[in-house]
Amino acid sequence: MSIKSLIINPGSTSTKIGVFEDETLLFEETLRHSTEEISQYNTIVEQKDFRKKIITDLLDRKNFDLKSLDVIVGRGGMLKPIPGGTYAVTDTLLEDLKIGVQGQHASNLGGILARELADSIGVPAYIVDPVVVDELMPIARYSGMPEIPRGSIFHALNQKAVAKRYAKEIGKPYESLRLIVVHMGGGVSVGAHEGGRVIDVFSAFDGDGAFSPERAGGVPCGALVKMCFSGKYTEKEIYGKLIGKGGFNAYLGTNDMREVSKMAAEGNEKAAEAKEAFLLQVSKDIGSMACVLNGRVDQIIVTGGISYAADVVATLKERAEWIAPFTVYPGEDELLALAQGALRVMNGEENVREY
Repeated sequence: MSIKSLIINPGSTSTKIGVFEDETLLFEETLRHSTEEISQYNTIVEQKDFRKKIITDLLDRKNFDLKSLDVIVGRGGMLKPIPGGTYAVTDTLLEDLKIGVQGQHASNLGGILARELADSIGVPAYIVDPVVVDELMPIARYSGMPEIPRGSIFHALNQKAVAKRYAKEIGKPYESLRLIVVHMGGGVSVGAHEGGRVIDVFSAFDGDGAFSPERAGGVPCGALVKMCFSGKYTEKEIYGKLIGKGGFNAYLGTNDMREVSKMAAEGNEKAAEAKEAFLLQVSKDIGSMACVLNGRVDQIIVTGGISYAADVVATLKERAEWIAPFTVYPGEDELLALAQGALRVMNGEENVREY
């Protein structure tokens, strides 16, 4: 019997929803929210009723009966660190999403909306592989400063989804494989997957690993300290240089890799050099994760929006294919990944986790 799911993926200025029958997308929609609409609310949680109404209004316009759903899945938010998997939106999880235990972010609304809508029709509500998935081995947490342990906030949903997709395609359990997964989008994260866990990762969120279109990545910390205490910048301005205004934005004034490539192809030497530097840093991250896996890597999986660029993938292969073969899954189909997480539980392939 097929399973119908509603998937809710809130962003800062949009809410993406999709309705699936098993893994078949019936329809999807990106509902845009103007700055004026969002600015009416002082907190993320206060947006709940506004976003819920636009979702139910859309379903009404599509003549889709909410009661025909078997499960509702929301994007996971800034919860406490947890292992990967599909989680029931329990009262405890719901409360932590409302509080935002690791920060306020629109993704926190995913589980909140899923639970409220699911309760109204008596079906389960889940979240799947939120960005706070933390499966690091203990020695990966050492940073050199006990006060600042290394953390794990990364593109867990897409990394886990493509790793499991690859495992399914070759007919082996995900848990039996040793993989390096490279996500390249607005941020970049490179993770070592072993035994079904991401045992080490260059965290994309707070300054680690390669720079990206919008993020500075790991920068020389001594120089950063001097910048922080120079008196020229506020804390918010420094943070903006690291996340949002860093990377290609800082060097070239664009966060679009396609534009960077176009500039380089037209003879812009600065763009060409920045692009090569980016690819060198990503390659170095791949090499680091190969060491984490003791050089025994079954496959390197490249994913995210930037992996649509054939020349980018070709350069990474030139530098790193000696480690292991490459598989490329361009883009990041988050709606499908969320639906698949629920299906694995509903079909008995995985146990639902409790927060």
